[in-house]
Amino acid sequence: MKKQKAVVDELDSAAASYAKEIVGLLNEQMRKVIEIRKPEILDYYTGKKEIPEDDDDAVVHTLQAWGIYFQLLNIAEENTGMRRRRHTENLRGLEYVPGTFHHIFHDAKERGVSAKEIKNLLDNAHVRPTITAHPTEAKRVTVLEIHRRIYVLLYRLEGSRWTNRERQQFINSLRDEVDLLWLTGELRLEKPSVQMEVAWGLHFFDQTLYKRIPELLDRLESALKANYPKTNIEIPPFFRFGCWIGGDRDGNPFVTNEVTSQTLLSNRHAVLFHYEGQLADLLEHISVSRNSIDLNNSFIKRLKKLAKSLGDANKILERNPGEIFRQYTFCMLKKIEATIDDTSAKYKTANDFIDDLQAMEQALIDTKCEHLAKSLVKPLRREAQAFRFCTVRLDLRENSQTVNHTLQSIWSALNGGREAPALDSKEWSNWLKQELARPLKILPEFITLDDSATSTFGLFRMIKQHREELDSQAFGNFILSMTQSVEDILGVYLLAKYAGLFADKEATQYSTIPIVPLFETIDDLRNAPGIMNELLNTSVIKRSVKKQGEGNTQEVMIGYSDSNKDGGFLTSNWELTKAQAQLTQTGKECGIPITFFHGRGGSVSRGGAPTGRAIAAQPAGSIHGQMRITEQGEVVSSKYANEGTAEYQMELLASSVLQHSMKSMDEEELRTKDEYDNAMEELSSLAYGHYRELAETKNLVDYYNAASPVEELAKMNIGSRPARRFGAKSLSDLRAIPWVFAWTQNRHMVTGWYGVGTALNAYIKKNGKKGEALLKDMFQNSRIFNLVIDELEKTLCLVDMEVAEAYSLLVKDKKLRNQIFGMVNEEYELTCKMVRKITGERKLGTRFKKFSRKLKRREQILSSVGMQQVRLVEQFRAAKNEKEAHDDLVSLLLSINCISAGLGWTG
Repeated sequence: MKKQKAVVDELDSAAASYAKEIVGLLNEQMRKVIEIRKPEILDYYTGKKEIPEDDDDAVVHTLQAWGIYFQLLNIAEENTGMRRRRHTENLRGLEYVPGTFHHIFHDAKERGVSAKEIKNLLDNAHVRPTITAHPTEAKRVTVLEIHRRIYVLLYRLEGSRWTNRERQQFINSLRDEVDLLWLTGELRLEKPSVQMEVAWGLHFFDQTLYKRIPELLDRLESALKANYPKTNIEIPPFFRFGCWIGGDRDGNPFVTNEVTSQTLLSNRHAVLFHYEGQLADLLEHISVSRNSIDLNNSFIKRLKKLAKSLGDANKILERNPGEIFRQYTFCMLKKIEATIDDTSAKYKTANDFIDDLQAMEQALIDTKCEHLAKSLVKPLRREAQAFRFCTVRLDLRENSQTVNHTLQSIWSALNGGREAPALDSKEWSNWLKQELARPLKILPEFITLDDSATSTFGLFRMIKQHREELDSQAFGNFILSMTQSVEDILGVYLLAKYAGLFADKEATQYSTIPIVPLFETIDDLRNAPGIMNELLNTSVIKRSVKKQGEGNTQEVMIGYSDSNKDGGFLTSNWELTKAQAQLTQTGKECGIPITFFHGRGGSVSRGGAPTGRAIAAQPAGSIHGQMRITEQGEVVSSKYANEGTAEYQMELLASSVLQHSMKSMDEEELRTKDEYDNAMEELSSLAYGHYRELAETKNLVDYYNAASPVEELAKMNIGSRPARRFGAKSLSDLRAIPWVFAWTQNRHMVTGWYGVGTALNAYIKKNGKKGEALLKDMFQNSRIFNLVIDELEKTLCLVDMEVAEAYSLLVKDKKLRNQIFGMVNEEYELTCKMVRKITGERKLGTRFKKFSRKLKRREQILSSVGMQQVRLVEQFRAAKNEKEAHDDLVSLLLSINCISAGLGWTG
């Protein structure tokens, strides 16, 4: 144990030393750029002098410099993390690197997990990170590309083989890239369209993700062979990507049916162009002579058939005579080109393309060229199985209010224009069930619907059309947000039926598109088990789930952001945990396993805990090899912008899912204990009550608007989505992302801790020493409670009460200001005290060495930017004319970007 700690300490010390060196190097390049571009701000940048309030030019450029510095810090720390993992592998072996396949399968072997059990797990596994375009990413693609080049330069500088001259050339290139960051406008001059967001998402596939899938599966294969050498386990394409960009209509009027259709084509063309490049590369390499191998006739026949499908077979086969695999690859390349151009020689389906790749791979194996099959063809085959002709499975999302409006419009059209029954009436429920059971002779047409209903129903019609034309898996699932009843889901099934998305002609058997309820608020999470129990005992739903594939499971999406806004940090986490445990049991009772789609964001209050720890804390038995998770905004670029990081993050997600599935039922920290559950229930109730006091305080929205830059968020142009649903300005209709954004920028951070101090204090007061001892025991032995306290403590470290108080002074109503800021300040002091009591720390954050080092590099600048931002908000709001407002807005938006870069998230 002492030896292990010594190794960990050595790794930590080496990482800290390296990070210091790299940060120093990047900071030196930043200073050189400032000396060239704006030398007069150097003392402000270094903190030697305070920025004069009346020097607008100095404010703008210092904020710009600090923002770039934070970006460079993030790149340096990403590089340090990769270096540390490599160092750990060299020092201890890959099986001791957490978050790797070698680590989890070494552990599985030690615990006696059989190869057969692992094969069964992999055969049913489905892991799908899902990229979304929530308005939390402030970085342009151009800036992301500069970041990637800086990362690559740092990686090269790690090498010891370079001469001093070569190293200096790399350092000069670093300075040039930092200069480009300075010269590249970071602020968007126009609000991004959905098409721009689609291009942003596809950027990550083109740069990194297409090629990471075969690497991921190779690492899995290697880990299995190392730990189960006598068993050959065929690895299925269990890891794929989903996406919401261009399909998420909920509250975004810019996602129209036409936009979704264009998105599908963009996704298709992106991967087809990738295959074209890969086949062209393969064509150069696969120069196997016919005379060097013994080839069977079946492959020769397949080549001739493939050539014939392109038209002039003889002309094609005259190319590269004697090099049969090169001829075959050329034919495939031509068919992909035809698929891009949509001509008659195209591949009809992605399955045909995959079959051709598998045939070539097997032919190489049969001719004793297995190594070439593995290195040249197998990676492309695995890419094709994962990305097909669609890149991602595009989910469609709409809210229940819009869907129910469409159904009520249809009811009226079918009933002579009469008003539809109330949604919560027995008549409405009966109508939905009767319509689902009624055979259809022909698909109905509805020509009297309003624009909204026409668009919603048209979406379902479009699904049927594009599935047939583009790819059978171009669409993922239909997500129904704001699901509050069984009838909400039945209504979506009915729209699918009317649109021809049922498998049989009479449309009574089953839906071919999976329909997923999204439970978001605290009440919705509590009602979810009852709703799903009734749904899964409804014949048409049961038949649909069992026919739709992916393990015959029903997916349920759970929302972290809205449940947090509704109930506060502790209650949200506990209700999410309970809902998963109860829904897992519901699935068992109904004979249909329930899998979970986690709607997480970047910040802690939106579920942004470290991937491995967050998955490890899920209820025992709730994952069983299948998980989906949203990757939102800046999380996408932090995980997937660079090759090494992307590979690690994908392996971390997949290995964490598999590890939980293999061992969660046996883990003491996840075992249900009545005393732990009762304590969590009581703490949750206490925290919820105190949080709701704040949330329901009269005129809280006025404080929130005045004491934060939330109104200025709309001018930041970082997302196509409006900040509010249906144009309302009430707290309940405000989207969770700007809610978190505001409390983050004003450094109150209440979404990540408020109410917990009161709950812990009240619990200990009521239960005395015994209660305190129990909480300390839970901190050590309850994985969910430990995770809550850890993430809460990190959030408390990010609170800046000086900035928060300065922001509160922008509230003109002195009584309201004193009331709400007083509540926040008092709860903050109490929460800090109670967390220290539970953890035994004297100072918050000392347990987290890496986190503390990262914060120390940032906190002084973050505080300075926060104080500048308060002044800029006040100045912007007081502007007398449009020119003054525009000049102030640039500085203000730079401060928002700067804080976002420093914290690592926008909202």
